[in-house]
Amino acid sequence: MTTQKRLLFSYGILAVLLAVLFAANLFWGSVALTPEAVLSALLGRGQDALSVRIITQLRLPRAVMVVLLGAALSAAGYLLQTFFANPIAGPFVMGISSGAKLAVALVMVVFLNQGLLTSSLTLILAAFAGAMAAMAFVLAVSRRVQRMSILVICGVMIGYICSAITEFVVAFAQDSNIVNLHNWSQGSFSGMTWGNVRAAALVVLPALAAAFCLSKPMSAYQMGEAYAQSVGVNVKRFSRTLVLLSSLLAACVTAFAGPISFVGIAVPHLVKQLLGSARPLFVLPGCCLGGAAFCLLCDLIARSLFAPTELSISAVTAVFGAPVVIWLLIRRNQEGAR
Repeated sequence: MTTQKRLLFSYGILAVLLAVLFAANLFWGSVALTPEAVLSALLGRGQDALSVRIITQLRLPRAVMVVLLGAALSAAGYLLQTFFANPIAGPFVMGISSGAKLAVALVMVVFLNQGLLTSSLTLILAAFAGAMAAMAFVLAVSRRVQRMSILVICGVMIGYICSAITEFVVAFAQDSNIVNLHNWSQGSFSGMTWGNVRAAALVVLPALAAAFCLSKPMSAYQMGEAYAQSVGVNVKRFSRTLVLLSSLLAACVTAFAGPISFVGIAVPHLVKQLLGSARPLFVLPGCCLGGAAFCLLCDLIARSLFAPTELSISAVTAVFGAPVVIWLLIRRNQEGAR
């Protein structure tokens, strides 16, 4: 099979998988609906008010949000792996998601204790500030250490510190609505509205478009900073843009769904294996499709496996994503031993 045919075949598989899982998220749940009921609700012809509300106000905005945030998380992981030249770099592992989580938790507690509601813009800005603070720490450490393994460990440690502080904040908050904050801090796509979808789309779609426009300099950067400079890439500006985009995408996910583990690490590697290519021009669209499909699958399992009880989305993504990371580390160790 030629490279072009393999790419088309792989994109086709990802697109079909995404469509099937999107439909399944509309059909399945604590209340099972027939395809006829779902189609009628989508076309505005539904006679059952409950079914129409379940589809149009609960499941459809949630599924669209999962697609957006899944694509954002996977793309953020790929950008971080490119920037650090490390296969296990990702928003969760590098502590970026935890930094965003801490900032959002602090803002939510302050607003809730004062009887105020937080807007989507406030949450996104808080998450971005927290993500950038965590990224600044990681970048400061990267200037002092040469081994990427130490850098990853430092990222994991800052993640644990931020998560511990967040737990203290949640535990000692006085507002009765803090139970929602606790559920969010575990990672969840529940409670998504069309307003959330619009706010997330305004951040995620331009950021993904900007990342796609960086495909060519990313290809050069993968060959090393010296090579990138030799072909005219402003490495300093490019690096800053990459950091900003990855932090913004990870912050948007955390602001709405809380910290979600392993998607940003596992999906880019699975996509590269499927495509048989590591070129950013091909991998980035595949990451968006793959991340969206992966999160749809995990969300379907999280809310349907023990319905009406809903599992934490991070618990499900870890079950599927952690084995991929283990396999990746074992393979790299075997390749290094040869």
